[in-house]
Amino acid sequence: MVMKHYPPEFKAEAVALYRSRPGATIAAVAADLGVNAETLRSWIRIDDRRGAGPRNETTETSAAAPASGTLESENAALRKRVRELEEEREILRKAAKYFAGETRW
Repeated sequence: MVMKHYPPEFKAEAVALYRSRPGATIAAVAADLGVNAETLRSWIRIDDRRGAGPRNETTETSAAAPASGTLESENAALRKRVRELEEEREILRKAAKYFAGETRW
């Protein structure tokens, strides 16, 4: 089996992508990125040991958002979601660029 070496930036962004998707599984994110699920799982464990720890965004947003469903809180939630989607898109672009350069026909 061939050992693939991934740049540290790719690893960090893969972990960030997994953590930015509260409902996603490791297997689903790994499949999206084209890496082995166990590889991604090990990157997450290493990141946890470094002190980053799992981030629970649902409690952070619910505590910060006012209980009254105002337009401001809805706009803030939508802006946050846009930032998450832009980050995911950028990670996938970098992954596609990385893997496109890896293929040697």
